Amino acid sequence: MAQAFIMLGVLFLAGLAADALGARTRLPRVTLLLVLGIVAGPSVLGLIPETAFDWYEALSTVALTLVAFLLGEAFTAEKLRAHGRAILSVSLGVVLATLAGVGLGLWLLGVPPELAIALAAIATATDPAATGETLREAGARGPFAETLKGVVAIDDAWGMMAFALAIVVAQGIAAGVVEAHHVTQALWEVGGAFALGLGLGLPAAYLTGRLRPGEPTRLEALGLVFLAAGLSLWLGLSFLLAAMTTGAVIANLASHHDRAFSEIEAIETPFLVLFFVLAGAAIDWRSVVGLGALGALYVGLRVAARVAGGWVGGQIGGMGARESLWIGPSLLAQAGVAVGMALVAAQALPEHADTILALTIGTTVLFELLGPLALMRAVRSLPGTGAN
Repeated sequence: MAQAFIMLGVLFLAGLAADALGARTRLPRVTLLLVLGIVAGPSVLGLIPETAFDWYEALSTVALTLVAFLLGEAFTAEKLRAHGRAILSVSLGVVLATLAGVGLGLWLLGVPPELAIALAAIATATDPAATGETLREAGARGPFAETLKGVVAIDDAWGMMAFALAIVVAQGIAAGVVEAHHVTQALWEVGGAFALGLGLGLPAAYLTGRLRPGEPTRLEALGLVFLAAGLSLWLGLSFLLAAMTTGAVIANLASHHDRAFSEIEAIETPFLVLFFVLAGAAIDWRSVVGLGALGALYVGLRVAARVAGGWVGGQIGGMGARESLWIGPSLLAQAGVAVGMALVAAQALPEHADTILALTIGTTVLFELLGPLALMRAVRSLPGTGAN
């Protein structure tokens, strides 16, 4: 018990130190927290006890649900009218380019087709937590930042749908047949999440903020977060899609207060600090060493696909040439969503489980380190973002 409290105190103070160091070095706090976790984790110094990882699954669910709620605010009618074309075209462009580029590239270079499809679907995932945190830290604002927030919110929705369908196809290729229950499960996970988000968001849009004048209380915010996460897990739905839908409904319909989620912004930082440190600490570098050429190929294909898809989508969506060039690199970060997809894919394709998990975990660390750096560079390179 004493050890747990000491560790929590140290990790929270480490988050504060990461803020201070980030301000001096201009390194994103997310990157610093991940590096801290890697160094303190079992694969390097072993300072974080194994018992801490018992919290990781629940902690990541809460942290990502908080982030998904906040991303739902990107889907207000006002923002969609201003940036909706770019959000839709970039998100679809990035997801489709990633699926095609990574999947086709891996298959042409000798990777079994079912494994190539699964890895391509996992590659569509973006880390909304790291992206949102880096945007806030950089003080980014303006059309590029608003478009990026919307893209991060919706591209994981497209990615979830693509992943659910891709796993059905991959299982069919591996087994020689696509079974009906695979398709039904995919439709349930995606469609049910949207239905749950509506079911929670519609009454919440009317009730939140009415207990006292002003914005929703902290208890209201936490109640919605845990309800969305718990009901999604219980029903076998995507908690990210459910939380994002709930947030979007409230942001659009709750006209009796200005901000739907100011309380969530006030409480998410401790969860995110623990999440990012433990995410880094969970990496076993021994599983990454054997990736070799496959890992390098996967990384190269994903980077190229994100850049190409972002540029094409940005041009179709009416973004400027520089913004279109930077939007893809700004979407490199991966974390809990990709790892969750990898766990599902490993269960669906047990003959490729070791490769899927080692590749996803290893490259996720790389993308989680490089993604915030690329995003920070983007907002500092583009005029009108407000970053200094």
